[in-house]
Order: sequence, then C-alpha cells, then structure tokens
Amino acid sequence: MRKMISLLCGASVFLSAITPTLAADTISRRDGFLLIWSSIERQLYPCNEAFSDVSKGEKGYAEISYAKCRGIIDEAPTFRSTAPLNLEDALLWLFRSRSVEGKDWKTMPQTSDFPSLLTRYPIASSDPKVLKNTFLSQDQLFGLMRHLDRLLSTEPHQVSLYGEEFQGAGTASGEKFDMYAFTAAHKTFPLDTLVKVTNIQNSKSVIVRINDRGPYVKGRDMDLSVASFESIADRSAGVIQATFQRLGAASIVGPCTRLNVFQTRIVPGVRLLPGISQSFALGGEITLRSSASFVVRSVRYPDGFTASVENWILPGETYQFKPSVTGTYLFRIGSIDGRERSLSTDVVQCPAS
Repeated sequence: MRKMISLLCGASVFLSAITPTLAADTISRRDGFLLIWSSIERQLYPCNEAFSDVSKGEKGYAEISYAKCRGIIDEAPTFRSTAPLNLEDALLWLFRSRSVEGKDWKTMPQTSDFPSLLTRYPIASSDPKVLKNTFLSQDQLFGLMRHLDRLLSTEPHQVSLYGEEFQGAGTASGEKFDMYAFTAAHKTFPLDTLVKVTNIQNSKSVIVRINDRGPYVKGRDMDLSVASFESIADRSAGVIQATFQRLGAASIVGPCTRLNVFQTRIVPGVRLLPGISQSFALGGEITLRSSASFVVRSVRYPDGFTASVENWILPGETYQFKPSVTGTYLFRIGSIDGRERSLSTDVVQCPAS
C-alpha cells in the first residue's frame, strides 16, 4: 500500500507504509539516526547508558548511547538497530536533535507535541496512523532534514542583549561572562554551539558561541553579548528580530569559521575597512582604515596587559597590528567627537588553506 504525504519541498513525495519486511531502499533505525546526527556537528561525550542490543564497538554505539543519555532517543530497553525507521521516530529525533521547543535544555519534544510542531513546521502529516505506519528511505529522510533545517534557518526570533550588569558573572558553561566576547545565551541549544545570527532588518550577521542559558523574558529567544549585538544592530534598539543558523559545536566546526565575519562600525558615520573580524588567523596582520578619522586608544592582549596606543589614523592612512600569540585581543577605538567602542578578535591557529 502507498500513502501520499506532502513534504512541502516543491513536490509531493511517496512514502511507503508497509510492514517491517521492507524493500531494500528503506533505511534502518541505526542508519537513519546516524544520518540525522551527522548533520548537526555535535560533540560526543562519554556516556554510561546503553541499549541492551547495541554493543560497544558496534557501528553507531557512541552516538546512540550518547543520544540516550541526552534524551534524544528514549526507547527502552532496546534500540532495534536494524528495524525500519518510521516517520514518527524520524520526526521525534529531528526535532530533538535540532533543539526545537522545550522551556529549557532538559525539556525534549514529545509525540504529543506533533500537532503544534507540524503546524509550525509543516514537513509531514500529523496523522498518528501515518506517522507510525510510514517507513522512510534514505532520500526521504534526507528530504525531511533539509526542509526542516530550511524552515528553522528562516524562522524569526526576538533577540536582546546583556552587558555591564553581568560582566564577570558566572555563566551556565562555568565561564565568566565577557560582554566583549562573541557569546550568547539560549534556552535549548547545546553549550559551545556556534550559531549564525542575522538581523532581519539589515541582513547583518554575527557568529556567536552559546555559553549561557536564557533569556528568561517571555517571547525572547536569545541574549547576545554587547559585542555580538553591536555587530549587527545599534545598542539603543535593545531588541531585534533575527534568524538563527546553527553551525555546530565550536570544538568541531572551529573558530576559523568566523574569519570573515567583520565588525565595522565605530560610531554612526564612522566605519572601519574592512573591519575587525570575529576571529583572526595567527601570522596575519590586521589592517584598518576609514573614510573618516579615528583613533586607536589601546590594545588589551590575551594575558590582560593593556598597551596605550593613542594613534590617530587619518583618511587615506592605515593602522596595522600583527598579533604575536593566540587569544582574545580587545581594541578600544574612538571617533573625532570623543565617542568610543571596544572591538575584540579571537586570534587562532588555522590550518593552511
């Protein structure tokens, strides 16, 4: 028997609703989960929980066991690796792996949430019989993943900032909050995740690392550090509408992802060319210029030492700085009318291209 389900990917896709004795192209639960997991670039950590039918050393053992620890997979006591993957489980794993819904990082979507989730993200039917009795091929699962990720990357979110009053305070990651670092607080994204945040109004983007939980104001989805917020909006705005693109764990994706994301504005009307990038490759030289005069007041080095510079750069001139070690550098830059802004960059060791 064949059931027609619209995946809204530009065409309707036939999904087979058949018994567990399936055609060769139906993907297994293990291979389906591994396909979903591999697409999110998430860090694996050791886990003591395991399914009785998934042995250590077996394909997917680490990923499946970790997913059980995190509540992404909650079947018990067996996983049934070779059984066919149905639409219900595929959607549940997709929503959970993408950190969709939930009041906090501990709250996972349930099948009871499907009516609201599939209204918000219309990628498949919400009919319980269809969900349980439709089995997927690899291509169909891949289509679901791509469509959900497209919807997630274009969904608008309310984004605010937090700054001086939290400077030096502890974060959920155990780090001290630094308002000059490119970090953010989110309720459900895993800590250490890199997220590209794009201001819908002006299309400016910043890549932030999730190192804290929040915000706890109703309707808001992310708190950005001052440096992050000012990279894409005027601080006076306070709250903006933005989209999120989850890039993956910083330990996997790496800081070199952020080499070409620039901070350019000192004050209204005074912009740096090309600007100070969020990350900068060790061995290179930072070169700044502007069509208006600006002054480099000081540079704070990774070890905390601050060098007074007081170097005025006139139109047509350039300011050059070559970092000598990896770490975060903070540049205090001002305009001719006395206003200032602090811009930071993380100097990192990047592989040769």
